[in-house]
This record gives sequence, structure tokens and C-alpha cells, in this order.
Amino acid sequence: MAELIVGVIVALLAVVLVLRTVRIVPQARASNVERLGRYLRTLEPGLNLVIPFIDRPRALIDLREQVVSFEPRSVITEDNLVVDIDTVLYFQVTDPRAAAYEIFSYLQAIEQLTVTTLRNVIGSMDLEVTLTSREYINSQLRGVLDEASGKWGIRVNRVELKAIDPPPSIKESMEKQMRADREKRAAILTAEGQRQARILTAEGDRQAAILRAEGQAKAIDTVFEAIHRNDPDPKLLAYQYLQMLPELAKGPGNTFWVIPSEVTSALQNVTRAFNGKNPEIPPD
Repeated sequence: MAELIVGVIVALLAVVLVLRTVRIVPQARASNVERLGRYLRTLEPGLNLVIPFIDRPRALIDLREQVVSFEPRSVITEDNLVVDIDTVLYFQVTDPRAAAYEIFSYLQAIEQLTVTTLRNVIGSMDLEVTLTSREYINSQLRGVLDEASGKWGIRVNRVELKAIDPPPSIKESMEKQMRADREKRAAILTAEGQRQARILTAEGDRQAAILRAEGQAKAIDTVFEAIHRNDPDPKLLAYQYLQMLPELAKGPGNTFWVIPSEVTSALQNVTRAFNGKNPEIPPD
């Protein structure tokens, strides 16, 4: 019986020793090993062996790219306006040993460094420049963070500003200005449309007047060509012209007419005829 109990105890101790000797590290993870309290090595992904009760593996460190969003921080611009800035950080642990032993909490250190850098960068910019310079602020933050966190075994891949929130009063003023700009653009477009419509209408009226005038001119030319071609009597010419005068007077703006010399002579002959004179004999 005693031998059975001893055998069970030995088996249990063997199992415990095996469990404490074998360490399996998942992919994209790492674990620092301390021997008697002193850093010894870093366990790679896969199967690893350590000395039980002498080597002590620390907590696993994630080597994948990580994303952390910091709480909005109040920053004062150059024109003494307070803005709340929300940042997102993309980073990756490249040296597990440095990340564990060079800094107490690299996340807290990165957050504080981000806030300090934001205050330095935005403190030299006014609100308008701040709202339109996200890329510049991102590059400045990334440069400072990457340089400072390198000794901590951290690589900062990207820094993004999620939001830049000005004070409520400034927001309201900006919204009013944007609304006024939209209304101004709408008014300009409406006025431009009305002006183009008036121009097109006037152009159409002008073209119609030109066409009417050309038609009248062609009609007159045709009449006078027919008259000259048939060599009419002067009295008949004068009579036909008198018949056309009422029609010419109907047109808009017809306050001045050019009377051909033949018609003038015909009118004179008609006058002489009515006075009983011979139209062929010129007056004395």
C-alpha cells in the first residue's frame, strides 16, 4: 500500500515537472523568461523548455499591430481657443524585452507623450489651421512618438486624429457661416440663371426682329424689282406706294421711311395731273 502511494506521488510530481518544463507559446506572441529574477531569454512561438522552479516565464506579449483609442484631450490653440482632440494610435511591439523592462507601462507612456506633443504642435497653430492640417499634425505626432518609443521596443505605425471639436460657440458660428455661404452661392446661381434667361430671351427677340426685317426687306426688293422690270407708269407707281404706306406704318418703330426718287417724281406728276398740268412738261 505504501509503495502504491509513493508511486502515485512520484507520478504526480513527474506530471508537474513536465507541465512546468514545457512552455507552448502561440503564434505572434512572446514571453520573457527570468532565471532567479534576472532576464534570461525570450521564448519564441512554438514549443519551449525551461528549468522548473528556476526559470520563470512572464506574461505573454502580443506582437501583432494593436490599435488603441485615447480619450479626448483638451488642447489650447494659438488664438486661445480650447479644442477637444480624439486620437487613435496604431503600434506594434518589436522588442519584447525592451517593452517589459525599459518602461513600466508603454501604453500609458505613449498616451502621455501623445498629449504633450499635441499641445506643442497645436499650440503654435490657430483654430482654422488646426481644422485643415490633420495630415501635418498626424505626421508630427508619428515622428515624435516613433522616435521616443523606439527605445521601449515599440514601433508607431500610424497616428490618426478621429475628431477635432471646437467650443460650442465656435461651432455655432461656423455653422452660421457655412449656412450663409450656401445661401450666397444659391442666390448667385439663381441670379446667374435669371441673367442667362434674360440674355437668351433678348437674343431670341433680336434674332426674330432681324428675320422680320430681312423678310420685309426681301419683300420690298421683290416688289421694286418687279416694278422696274415691268416699267410701270409713274402715276401707277405713286398710287401703289400710297397703298403701301398704311402697311409700313403698322410695323413697330417705323417712324422714318426712305422714299425712292422714282416714287417722288411719280408723286409730283400725280400732283401736276390733279392741278390740270401736263406731267411731261417740267414746271418753269
